[in-house]
Order: sequence, then structure tokens, then C-alpha cells
Amino acid sequence: MIEKYYTVKELPVSERPYEKYEKSGPSALSDAELLAIIIRSGSRNERAVDLATKVLGYSGSYPGLIGLNHMNLNELQSIKGIGRVKAIQLLCIAELTKRMAKATNEGRLKMNTPEAVAHYYMQDMRHLSRERVLLIMLDSKSKILKDMIISTGTINSSLLSPREIFLNALKYEAVFVILLHNHPSGDPTPSMEDIQITKRMKEAGNLIGIKLMDHIIIGDNKYISLSEQGYI
Repeated sequence: MIEKYYTVKELPVSERPYEKYEKSGPSALSDAELLAIIIRSGSRNERAVDLATKVLGYSGSYPGLIGLNHMNLNELQSIKGIGRVKAIQLLCIAELTKRMAKATNEGRLKMNTPEAVAHYYMQDMRHLSRERVLLIMLDSKSKILKDMIISTGTINSSLLSPREIFLNALKYEAVFVILLHNHPSGDPTPSMEDIQITKRMKEAGNLIGIKLMDHIIIGDNKYISLSEQGYI
């Protein structure tokens, strides 16, 4: 039997995402319809919109569009009807949304408040499944000279080296540094380990004249600044 692949063109005109977009604009489209435009074609006995709906409902604890940020290539390809190309397209869309959110804030960015820093990096870090430590190096006007990942995995004071941090800070002639890491649980409450690391980095920075401006912990669309908490 020859497999039949249903496309958005085979929907009634009133239900076609393209025509609906042209008539009413993108805000009139459901999440499934927006994804259907990206997916373009469905699978045997399944329209593109139905396949998009299945993708949106797949990711367990994170259903809906947010689930795309928690899925990898293999997980997407395990959904019947989603092959390698469609999976890559969907993951690229998820990455684009994060980059667009970051680029939107870039022009007006001032790294002189915890809120500004957290807002700038939030979309990059809030959905990560593992802890990631980011070093942000700033000049005297609090503009970013360089940011880099210095650790991935559970944050640990024995693995997070002041030597590595401040050698990089010296290399890029930073005046200030900020540490930023995520809590995959979504709760940014600092652990004792987080507090100990903050104090250790603050002391090391003071010795060589490069100030630790803050250590910010990212949760799920929320953050905690250890500077605001009085640890710096």
C-alpha cells in the first residue's frame, strides 16, 4: 500500500493555517497551527495540524510549546510522523525563539543590575536540564567583554576554580565579573554550596583587584541575586 502524507493544503480552506494567517494574522493561529506551518506535511492518516498537536502534547511535565525546550533530537524522532528533518526544524525554531528574546534586549542592555543580567540570560538558561555556570566579564562601564561557560554539571566548589575564573578575567582585562548559573529544578534558592562558592570567589577577586559584582541563580522565569541577598 502506498503511504499517504497529508499536508496543510488538504484541510478545508477555513482551517488552513496559511489562509488563516493571511486573513487574520499570526495571533489568530493556535500553537498547533503555527507548528503545522513549520512541519508542512503530516503522515499516513494524519494531517500536519494533528501531528503538531501530538508534538505539543508529548513532553510529559512540559506540555505545549515550552516542551520543545526540553526535548532532544531522539525524543522528537520517537514521535510517529516526525523524522530527522522535521525534528531538526522544530529544534531550530526553539533555538531561534531564545536567540530572538536575547537579541531584543541586547540593544538596551545595561549589566549594572541583577534584573538586567537575569533577564538577558533567562531564556538561554531556564530550560537547561543540567546546571551550567557562566562567567560574565565586564569593563569599567559594566559592558560585556566576554561571557563563557566554565562548568557544566552539578556546581561544586572543588571543581569551580578561582584560578580559571580570574585568569580569564585578566586575559580579557575585565574590571568586574559576574557568575551566573541555573537550577534545573526551577527553584533559584541558593544552596550552602552556592553561598560558599560566592564567598570564595569574592575573596579571590578582592586579592587581585577584580570585583565579583554578583552571583545570580536562574530558575524557571525567576532568579535570585546573592548580592541582593547580602553575600557579596
